[in-house]
Amino acid sequence: MAAWRGVMVFVLHKIIQTTTVIQEIKDLAHQINSEVIGWRRWLHQHPELSQQEYGTMAFVAERLREMGLEPRTGIGKTGCMAILRGDVDPDGYCVALRSDYDALPLTEATGLPFASENPGVMHACGHDMHTSSLLGAAKILCQLRHLIHGTIMFIFEPSEEMYPGGARMMMDDGLFDQLMPNEIYSFHCLPEMDYGSVGMRKGKYMASTDELYWTVKGVGGHGATPHLSIDPILIASHIVVALQQVVSRNASPMMPTTLSFGKFNANGRTNIIPDEVKMEGIIRTFDEKWRLEAHEKIRRISTGIAESMGGECDLFIDYGYPYVFNDDQCTQQVHDNACAFLGDDKVEWLDMRMTAEDFAFFAQKIPACYFRIGIHQPGTPFSNLHRPNLIVDERSIELANGLIAYNALKALENRIKKNNG
Repeated sequence: MAAWRGVMVFVLHKIIQTTTVIQEIKDLAHQINSEVIGWRRWLHQHPELSQQEYGTMAFVAERLREMGLEPRTGIGKTGCMAILRGDVDPDGYCVALRSDYDALPLTEATGLPFASENPGVMHACGHDMHTSSLLGAAKILCQLRHLIHGTIMFIFEPSEEMYPGGARMMMDDGLFDQLMPNEIYSFHCLPEMDYGSVGMRKGKYMASTDELYWTVKGVGGHGATPHLSIDPILIASHIVVALQQVVSRNASPMMPTTLSFGKFNANGRTNIIPDEVKMEGIIRTFDEKWRLEAHEKIRRISTGIAESMGGECDLFIDYGYPYVFNDDQCTQQVHDNACAFLGDDKVEWLDMRMTAEDFAFFAQKIPACYFRIGIHQPGTPFSNLHRPNLIVDERSIELANGLIAYNALKALENRIKKNNG
């Protein structure tokens, strides 16, 4: 009976301790909320395209210096990183937290008072929210250094929207040469999910992605004498139709795969058959063996059709990001921490997504979890990512600040528990 009473006292103590830490983090997140929202609005007003994020990098680095950190800049050209060593075991276990900060080539149509000041460039994927939230978490954690048992690495990644991807560029440029994290976490805002909720998935979560570029060549001529030409438009059209079988008849029904065409450029006229057609598309899936098989099938079908119709087809496949794989333990940890921080009713298990993320390069090397935070304001019109009218419910930023910080602390605490058996 005494032993049982001792266990109950210990459990009660841990519950009280956890509740106290959560409340302390929430209080800190609330205290800095207006400042962090100000950061987010500055970033939103000054978006920069992939590999051009010099102003963004400088802004982030200055905020980190104000917190007492010593950021490294110029990693992968325009990336930034800082390390926070805790008061306990500062050279021990390392948890990395990552955000991205490049924008998209879109003209903003939100009408917000802090809309983009850079014509034709917009934060339409929420990277301004990601970056400000990670900065907010960093500020919270700097004030909780006494609770940090190990090291926390803050990674601000450029060029997520453009191949080869900022993750690979930063790693190739020595991001982890001096310190390799033991775990890594990142999140993305999700317009389909209401503010206040978060979601995650174990295992395969987001698809690999490869870009496809066709040049179909024929012999142009007058539209009134097609028999004297080899029509590349007709050839390319047959290729588009035939390639639908790659998914419908070659991919396993159990293996999600998408093949989509986004550009078909002939540049002829009403009475001119052009010499060539340019096409572009993507293929996405979740299996490396099938990914390579699909590439070969696409190549064979494309060149075979062109040759059978008297033309030629050159196909360039730009091998892109691998699929995102979420480590089971890291993802369960995020789930449990989110339940404690927000309540069980605010946490969801998610389905696989055919969107892609270069965070996959990090997840190939380090146990990882990539999760979602809802940004939709209930009762307002829905706008998807990569749309010029995307609006973030800014209340999600305070939530993200706190949850990111809490998960980092718990990840380090759980490491101590594992080491102690």
